[in-house]
Amino acid sequence: MTLEVCTETLRRQDPDRFGAVLVAEPAHRPALITLYALNLELARAPFQANEPMLAEMRLQWWIDRLTGMGRGTAPPLHDVLSPLWEAWGQDAGDLVPLAEARFRDCAREPLSNPEAVISYVDATAGALMWIAAQRLGAPVAARGVVADHALGAGLASWLRALPQLQPLGLGLEGARPQDVLRLAGIARESLRRAARGQRAVPKAVAAALYPGPRVPRFLIEVERGNIDCFSEVPEISPFQRRASLARLALTGRWWR
Repeated sequence: MTLEVCTETLRRQDPDRFGAVLVAEPAHRPALITLYALNLELARAPFQANEPMLAEMRLQWWIDRLTGMGRGTAPPLHDVLSPLWEAWGQDAGDLVPLAEARFRDCAREPLSNPEAVISYVDATAGALMWIAAQRLGAPVAARGVVADHALGAGLASWLRALPQLQPLGLGLEGARPQDVLRLAGIARESLRRAARGQRAVPKAVAAALYPGPRVPRFLIEVERGNIDCFSEVPEISPFQRRASLARLALTGRWWR
């Protein structure tokens, strides 16, 4: 079981984070690759069974393995867990909350209001970004800045995914357009706050904070009513993705 399996999975299924990993220092890449590959598995686990109880059992399997790793027990041979153990060791136990946050998805119930969406994004995308940022050297003093940035980026990703989430019963209850507009506004303000606090974050952490391409523009268009997040959201072209990642690599700027 090798790191190459995780790398290929990330390249195919999460190209934005894959591109950002390439900007990180080579010594940090195995930790980021395995963390993001684990995140893909945890996000997928609740959907590998139709019955909520069976879905919870699948998720619990991951929690049990991560808990054991935190206690110093090597996992069974596995495409993700084996390289994760090599990169993280007992620190893998700190990743349990990422799995626990996904229990909500097993019930296949929509989020009731913007506050519920914010809580969900904080527990998933927000926690993931902070773990990655810490691994790359973010100090505790930067946690508020990272949290603001993670909320803005995470809400943008969630809104982009809404056309797929809504049919699964995991979107917004009532499909209220005003809730989408409010979330887009909260996301933009969170990103602005993070940009004002950028000096608290070392430049070496940029790879962990990459929000994806065209996030500010996407949120602006949502607020203007030019994008209906309950229907088809505009795709990111390969050129736009490459240009955004090139900017990250050349400037180290993560806040726009």
